[in-house]
Amino acid sequence: MSPDRPATLAAIASCVDGYDPNALPIEQAREFIDRLVPRLGAIEVLPLRAALGRTLARDVISDIDVPAHDNSAMDGYALRGADLRAGGDTVLQVVGSGLAGEKFEGVAGPGQCVRIMTGAIMPAGLDTVVPQEFVQQERGAITIPAGILRPGDNRRLAGEDLARGEPALSAGRVLRPADIGMLASLGRGEVPVRRRVRVAFFSTGNELRSIGEPLGEGCVYDSNRYTLWCMLQRLGVEMLDMGVVRDDEASLDAAFSAAAANADVVITSGGVSVGEADYTKKVMARLGDVLFWKIAMRPGRPLAIGRIGQAILFGLPGNPVAVMVTFYALVRDALLAMGGAEPQALPLLRCVTPRAIRKKPGRTEYQRAIVTRAEDGGWQASITGSQGSGILRSMSQANGLLVLGHEQGNIAAGEYVDVLPFDGLI
Repeated sequence: MSPDRPATLAAIASCVDGYDPNALPIEQAREFIDRLVPRLGAIEVLPLRAALGRTLARDVISDIDVPAHDNSAMDGYALRGADLRAGGDTVLQVVGSGLAGEKFEGVAGPGQCVRIMTGAIMPAGLDTVVPQEFVQQERGAITIPAGILRPGDNRRLAGEDLARGEPALSAGRVLRPADIGMLASLGRGEVPVRRRVRVAFFSTGNELRSIGEPLGEGCVYDSNRYTLWCMLQRLGVEMLDMGVVRDDEASLDAAFSAAAANADVVITSGGVSVGEADYTKKVMARLGDVLFWKIAMRPGRPLAIGRIGQAILFGLPGNPVAVMVTFYALVRDALLAMGGAEPQALPLLRCVTPRAIRKKPGRTEYQRAIVTRAEDGGWQASITGSQGSGILRSMSQANGLLVLGHEQGNIAAGEYVDVLPFDGLI
């Protein structure tokens, strides 16, 4: 994001083509949010084992060759490729051995070979390894059958994995287990990472009760804070759970003020749709620079976006499924970007739908789906049934979200659709 970003939300909105807060397509909402959210600059250096899931702050350049020497990829015998006979078996004399971590100090001449283990340094002048199971050994010699080996086989070259001076990992990468292993292979005991994004979140509504409280008539247990906590946990942010906040101006004013003072991002659920008893929108507007949108999506139409002090605000709908869908459609990427991560589009799976699906053009729909193997070996996706935004059980039953695009209409049975898999996500 440019450092000279517009100071007000109205100025940002003026940069988005066709901006309409009452019917905002998801792609325009994402563009707006990308212009809005700052990128945090603070860096901390962590021990390697503490860096999993963190965002790399600087490029890592290899200062060694990995591997450091040509070495064997197999347990077997190192030899000269030039000694292999094209028209018959090759017989070679064994003159020594090389173990992993040790170097064969002798010299193997023409017609000779060296017993070698996986990872051991290739002896001088030898360039090929024959696996031990391919040879016959007798009286200090081996016989290699014709045609099973080519010169250079089963040898790993110095710098084959990473050469000295070559980029190993780029800044903005969210470090995975393989990345930690690569850094260890370079001898790096510490790694510079971006500091975690701090997120404060709470639910609003007089009908909500926390787990452990008695459930009075007309009340429900608050599930949104638990799904939000889990989704945020997957992103590796710092979290401040501020509980359930009553729907009155004094309580909301105190909650928003405290959240904005202690976090980079404030996420609320509930209170952003039209309703006589909802004070959330009023308090948001009074404390900060906030816009209220009707997103062209289902579920999750109402959304508040803006700033309170230096904190970015996301006011999500109150219905449980809508909270989860809007989080992954609009909030997830913003949190990653704030933390310095390079954008990584979530993968979509192409699936055939066995039944027709009704869909209105002019909005993006996310329908809960169960993905299974089709008879032809491909994938098929069936919706879980009722798609009401308050039916959290449908998200629990599903293993993916069927994504129907803004301009898409009805889907006929047998057509292909895009599905966002849950595995590793929700």
